[in-house]
Amino acid sequence: MLVIGCGNRDRSDDGAGVMVAERVRKLGVHAEICTGESLALIETWSRADDVILVDAVVTGAPAGKVWLWNARSQKIQRSVSTSTHGLGVAEAIELAHPLGRLPHRLQVLGIEGRRFDIGGDLSPEVACAVEEAVQRVVAEVLRHHRVHGNLKCE
Repeated sequence: MLVIGCGNRDRSDDGAGVMVAERVRKLGVHAEICTGESLALIETWSRADDVILVDAVVTGAPAGKVWLWNARSQKIQRSVSTSTHGLGVAEAIELAHPLGRLPHRLQVLGIEGRRFDIGGDLSPEVACAVEEAVQRVVAEVLRHHRVHGNLKCE
């Protein structure tokens, strides 16, 4: 199983996915960090069959809400994940699907963000949601290990 944390720590709540990846690494789980740019994401997840991707999202829900989408069975709205590069997570999924470049299982764990200003800290709601997301990722990795017996640690 591969965990990918997306975002930019220098843009307030946009750093949530990166923080989750850093935290699960400290717990011994292999996690990659990616800006969220579409082609880089496709290349990163192409090495795995089972992926959890964590990113800050904007859906209009209250800040700190944690979402979980199955990217193979649910359409990820373009407004869900915003990238400073113009093409982000939703576009990567949209592009990879017809090309046969989606992992067999791709879960998107989205943390609802509130502020994305340069140089700011995480909003308090998102900081709490990072903790929830870490727990959910670790639980999923452990579940995957029980089922498949191949936990990859750093």
